[in-house]
Amino acid sequence: MNQLEKSDRLSIFYDTHAHLDYPEFAQELPTVIARAQAAGIAKIISIGTDLESSKRATKLAEQFPSVFAVVGWHPSNAMEAPDDFRPALRELALQPKVVALGETGLDYHRLPSASLKAKVQTSQTPPATDARLQQEDERYKQKQAELFRQHLEVAAELRLNCVIHQRDSLEDTVAQLEPFADRVRVVFHCFANDAATMQRIVALGSLVSFTGILTFKNGQNIRDTLAATPLDQFMLETDCPYLAPVPYRGKRCEPAYVKEISHVAAQVKACSLEELSRATCATAEKFFQRL
Repeated sequence: MNQLEKSDRLSIFYDTHAHLDYPEFAQELPTVIARAQAAGIAKIISIGTDLESSKRATKLAEQFPSVFAVVGWHPSNAMEAPDDFRPALRELALQPKVVALGETGLDYHRLPSASLKAKVQTSQTPPATDARLQQEDERYKQKQAELFRQHLEVAAELRLNCVIHQRDSLEDTVAQLEPFADRVRVVFHCFANDAATMQRIVALGSLVSFTGILTFKNGQNIRDTLAATPLDQFMLETDCPYLAPVPYRGKRCEPAYVKEISHVAAQVKACSLEELSRATCATAEKFFQRL
């Protein structure tokens, strides 16, 4: 066994963002978790995306010792959320293996106006006016913002942190976070912004997290950001079943593949796998305090 193989076997990592309740895993979840354990992925955090998904995540955490849950409502599903999600969120968060709230945040990547325009192009639907399109987009953004605020309020109340989903909405996301920054820490999951943005987030007392994109041939910008990120200010995740790292790109992702992500991360940070393991696991344990 060479030094790299020995280091690989000794190094433990966590998958801090997975969607184990998704149908892609339904037929073989115990096997998927066993493969993660065999690869040295000691703990997995399963993330809820609405009420039912969050309930499933908590049940998985009860069923599997290495699995923990984050509960919340994804911003892309905001229009289906109740007007006040806080009572259900509080109830979910009281379960002992719930380690944070989320994923929550703002996502402006696919606004209703784009969907309405597409329907017009493929059907006999009369075109909507620009004013109506703008109105639909604003209603969608307002619903996301209200749902995001509810997560932050409950997090502050219960002294939990939040997992943030942000896409094409950085300034509005940071603006909503700032009033809570002294009470709630957050992690920007699947981080794909530049080093300057990372520094803004770290200055708020919060963290970033990197996925398999780190390993992609066209992921040099992500590697550059990781290189600039302090060793104790980031975590690793798969976001499975999405974003499988090289050499599995294009296939279903799973928690065991944190190992491949860790190899690239260690190269970028010019540190050993043991050093990366200690740093990222300690950061996760400090952020997810029930972990």
